[in-house]
Amino acid sequence: MKKLFLTAALAALLCSSMTSCMGKFALTRNLYAWNEQISNKFVNELVFFAFWVLPVYEVCGIADLFVLNTIEFWSGDNPMTASTKIVDTDNGRYLVECDGKGYDITLEGTDEKYRLDFCQDTRTWSININENEYPLLTFIDDTHVSVPTAEGHWQTVELSQAGVLAYKASASVSMLANK
Repeated sequence: MKKLFLTAALAALLCSSMTSCMGKFALTRNLYAWNEQISNKFVNELVFFAFWVLPVYEVCGIADLFVLNTIEFWSGDNPMTASTKIVDTDNGRYLVECDGKGYDITLEGTDEKYRLDFCQDTRTWSININENEYPLLTFIDDTHVSVPTAEGHWQTVELSQAGVLAYKASASVSMLANK
């Protein structure tokens, strides 16, 4: 029992010395705030679920915990206040710029660029890759959206708890089948 307590105390001490334990978690909060302002609670849930499956929230939380909060603690400056955000991943460093209408995402040191846009006319979020636009989510009406499936088809999702749960179930089955 004494050894377990000592090990836990040592682990906590090491973790607290590597990070600044308390910080604003600005990246995660900004992502959460952005998700909150999207349409309605059912679309928010779809986006949240998609970002959970793709581990966007997890990566943001870890980046905040180990990098951004530590920079903020030692420098006093919040790196998330810059107009260009830098996101380090296993695939490289991405520069993310927001112009109020969408997001430009660039892989540093390459010509690889992506653009996320919302078209008010078609009510569609899309991604632009190498000048090719791919729709990600289209609002059909106030209670339905159309989303792509893993098989390349489109699925209409009712913006209700039952509709979101049905989409989660079908997406989970498709992801498992494709693995």
